[in-house]
Amino acid sequence: MSEDFHNPRVNPDGSYNTLLIEHEDGIDRVTLNRPESLNSMSREMMLELQHYFGALYTNYKVRVVLLTGAGRGFCAGLDLKEARSGEPGGPVAGMRSQRRVSEIMMRMRRAPQPIISLINGPASGGGFGLALASDLRIAQRGARMNAAFIRIGLTACDVGVSYFLPRLVGASLASELLLTGNFIDADRALAVGLVSRVADSGQELKAIGDELAGDIIRNSPIGVRLTKECLNMSIDANSLESVVAMEDRQQILVGQTGDMGEGVAAFMEKRPPQYRDD
Repeated sequence: MSEDFHNPRVNPDGSYNTLLIEHEDGIDRVTLNRPESLNSMSREMMLELQHYFGALYTNYKVRVVLLTGAGRGFCAGLDLKEARSGEPGGPVAGMRSQRRVSEIMMRMRRAPQPIISLINGPASGGGFGLALASDLRIAQRGARMNAAFIRIGLTACDVGVSYFLPRLVGASLASELLLTGNFIDADRALAVGLVSRVADSGQELKAIGDELAGDIIRNSPIGVRLTKECLNMSIDANSLESVVAMEDRQQILVGQTGDMGEGVAAFMEKRPPQYRDD
């Protein structure tokens, strides 16, 4: 093959071609950077997102991720205009291509860092999947989301959407959105709990994201990591007893860390804690 369809091309300085990454004080600001196509997912973007979220698993310098899109859109889903010439056909190659995008959402859930999607415009198809795979979703007024797959002859069950959506909004509304492919706007998304807040402007959207990231950062790193892990497992737990058993073990584990001692001391002394993640 003249082109490698399955490996990201990370630049020598660690940067990407379709993603802008800004790191500051434990926060990664990740911007999908194809504004000319409403940040639709090209092969290159999918591979770069895979690489970025996969590397987070052992990156303890990053404690929170803010994900948004450049320009007037969050992510319009798969880039249908991108030429597919040269890519092999057949079911095996098709499954590999499918996993190219679905693996992104699985790596987002595996990442120990909370991921906050700042939905600044349309989030369709794979873009809807990115938003749903995030831990928190904040929408700018006017933003719309939909499972666009069913509108182009496919099923609406793709990239984890049929897993996340009913868990967030219930089976009835999930059925409506998946079977019709209709958009849900920011106000209705807020009313049904799909997003936690709505911003009136891009500036306010960024401010809310920064505020939430700061609120997370003020907590102990291991406490945040284990909270995300426990929440993920609790969603699919088969009993209260299994969840409580996991919670009990987490609390005993974290209780032996230096950060637990620092947290109690800071509370008693009425000062901000200085966590060291040890």
